[in-house]
Amino acid sequence: MIVILLFILVYVSYIFIFILSTPFLDKFTFDSHSLEFIWTVLPIGILLLIAFPSLYLLYLIEEFTSPSLTVKVVGHQWYWEYQLSTSWVSHSFDSYIVYRNNTFPLFHALDVDNRLILPVLSSILFLVTSADVLHSWTVPCLGIKVDACPGRLNYLSTVSSYSGVYYGQCREICGSNHSLMPIVVEFVPIGSYLEYLSSLNG
Repeated sequence: MIVILLFILVYVSYIFIFILSTPFLDKFTFDSHSLEFIWTVLPIGILLLIAFPSLYLLYLIEEFTSPSLTVKVVGHQWYWEYQLSTSWVSHSFDSYIVYRNNTFPLFHALDVDNRLILPVLSSILFLVTSADVLHSWTVPCLGIKVDACPGRLNYLSTVSSYSGVYYGQCREICGSNHSLMPIVVEFVPIGSYLEYLSSLNG
C-alpha cells in the first residue's frame, strides 16, 4: 500500500508542478471528458486493488483451526475467572487484584494474585463472556480487547513470539469497582509451561 501511495503522490506532485511551471495551457486537456473518466475510474481500480487483499487478511484473522490451548475468560464483579482446557488438563482459577506481594515486583492496581500463564509460539483461543454485567478483557500490549457480554461468547486467537508479562484492565465501566479488575498475562517458554501444567495435575 505504501508503494501505491508513494506512486500516486509522486505522479500527482509532478503533474501539479508541471502545470504551475509551464506557460502553455491546452484547452482540450481542461475540457477532456476522456481524461475525466480516466482519473475517476483509475482511483476506483486502485482502491479495489487495495481492498480485496485487506478483506482477505481480515477474514484470515478471524479464521483459526485446532488451537493448541483454549482459555475461557469469565468476567465477574469484580474479578476475572480463567478456565484452561487442553487434551490432558482442565483447570479453573480466579484472579483478584493484590496490593502487596513479596514474590515479584508490584505495579499499583495492575497486579493479581493468580496470573494467566500461557506458552509462547502457541495458537491460543480465548473465549470471553460475563457472568453478570458488561466487562471488557483488554491487554493493550497484545492488541487484545474483547467485550465480555452476559449470555454471549466472544472469541479471538493470538500467538505470542516472546516471553514476558503483559498487563491490562477492564475497559468497560462495569460498576463502582470497575478499576479493580486488572489482567496479568504471562507468556513463558513451552518447557516452563509444561512444568506449570504438571504442578496443576500434582
